[in-house]
Amino acid sequence: MEKIDVGKKVLSANEAYALKNRALLAQRGKPCFNMISSPGSGKTTILVRTITDLAGSLRIGVIEGDIQTDIDAQRIQAAQAPAVQINTEGACHLSAAQVHRGLEELPLDRLDLVLIENVGNLVCPSAFELGEHGKIVVLSAPEGDDKPVKYPAIFAKSRVLLVNKIDLLGGAQVDFDLERVQADARRLNRDIAIFPVSAKTGAGMQAWYDWLTDQARAMR
Repeated sequence: MEKIDVGKKVLSANEAYALKNRALLAQRGKPCFNMISSPGSGKTTILVRTITDLAGSLRIGVIEGDIQTDIDAQRIQAAQAPAVQINTEGACHLSAAQVHRGLEELPLDRLDLVLIENVGNLVCPSAFELGEHGKIVVLSAPEGDDKPVKYPAIFAKSRVLLVNKIDLLGGAQVDFDLERVQADARRLNRDIAIFPVSAKTGAGMQAWYDWLTDQARAMR
């Protein structure tokens, strides 16, 4: 009797679509980044502020991944950016096939850059390549400073770490050692770019904007 490794079959099918996505993005000259975090870290707020502040200089399209609802896609569209909502109906991550359909629905020829907001989870999304040019991990101060140690895979694989909600640091409500996070992340990935930011106040966001702009220019 032939045995089929279902896990390998799923990953193989995903990789086939990831290759299609890479080819499509390369053909169109569009960089694409996969944003991953726990729920509530502020991914959507970061995206909305980024789209708003860079309006007129960087045209961003978004693929939104959620288990249910289109709440986040509505927020992106309200910021005057195109967004495609993908509901996974229980799955803890987006697949490359789902992202392929999202790319086909976005007006790529009118965009400079595509950002994927993955389902809120630090574990599952890190194992699935989507054909992106890199992963961006978001960690918010209220989550605690032990996350790079507890969830090393996503920090080891990411090109960027956005440490969000730094406006909460220094108070009695949040115990968070930024230097520890930076050191732990760089032990896992010495090349990771780290941007402490506050999507609420705008603190630190310019360095993130400069990085994104450089990526878009490099693909033109």
